[in-house]
Amino acid sequence: MEERLVVVVGYEAAELLDIACVTTSLAMANGIGRPGVPYRVSLASPGGGPVVCGSGLTLQGQQSLERVTGPVDTLLVSGGLGHERAAADPRLVAHVRRLARDSRRVASVCTGASVLAAAGLLDGRRATTHWRYAHRLAARHGDVTVDPDPIWIREGNVYTAAGVTSALDLTLALIAEDHGEELSREVARNLVVYLQRPGNQAQMSMFVAGPPPANDLVRRLVEHIAVHPGGDLTAVALAARAGVTPRHLTRLFREHLGLTPGKYVRRARCEAAAHLLVTTALPVAGVAVRCGFGSAEALRQAFTDRYGISPSRYRTVHTAGRPGR
Repeated sequence: MEERLVVVVGYEAAELLDIACVTTSLAMANGIGRPGVPYRVSLASPGGGPVVCGSGLTLQGQQSLERVTGPVDTLLVSGGLGHERAAADPRLVAHVRRLARDSRRVASVCTGASVLAAAGLLDGRRATTHWRYAHRLAARHGDVTVDPDPIWIREGNVYTAAGVTSALDLTLALIAEDHGEELSREVARNLVVYLQRPGNQAQMSMFVAGPPPANDLVRRLVEHIAVHPGGDLTAVALAARAGVTPRHLTRLFREHLGLTPGKYVRRARCEAAAHLLVTTALPVAGVAVRCGFGSAEALRQAFTDRYGISPSRYRTVHTAGRPGR
């Protein structure tokens, strides 16, 4: 193989960052790493026309999607505000499906997952997308297991990445897969990205992931949990505080948060621990106690399940380069 052809699919109202994170990272890998098999990146669009991005800026399509033929190393569909129209375009979807058959791997960034889903490429697979659109994708494609938490997911030769700049994380991972961790880290350094986030790291804090619960009782309990992560937050204690039965509390949490009280509390405590690990010098055992885990080992298990990284490692990578560190 003399080069790795990477076809990035754009369309009207695609997200510029979804495209640029991929193309810039791969071009930088070519420039600084001089890999034995360099990347050749091409932006393909319907009819080969310009891609008017959601921001209003225009990119010139380099190839007509209809005329692209394999073999393709990586087929990647960008996301953007126009993803629903793109996913509803039978010709665009058909050509993505056709090219996927001749591609070594297939990927999407952000809401580009909706196009892969429309093409049937995510059926029977676990996939992610931007957290704001995850429920919509799951509702429309029952054969896809949508997980809104990870930064990116690999299922066989199909990769899906979460919102916008997660395109950078996915591309760094692809570079590492193709050419090794050293080149990936060098690209990250040149992009002034101090940490390549693991794929299973949560997309964002649960405390800012969406609007507060509409139910007043659930909202008050969520606020209480956030302020008192080290308190008695068992379902029995929370139900007593709210004046309902534990069974009714569980029903309310499932309806408005999509989680049982126990699972929500565990996530909230992990979030609180992550904040303390980065902003304080408390020892890990002290963080564990303050956040209601009781022991450093209990925190480690919960934290690793949630973020795919130990508390001590999380602290190291998130405080590297800070004054006094």
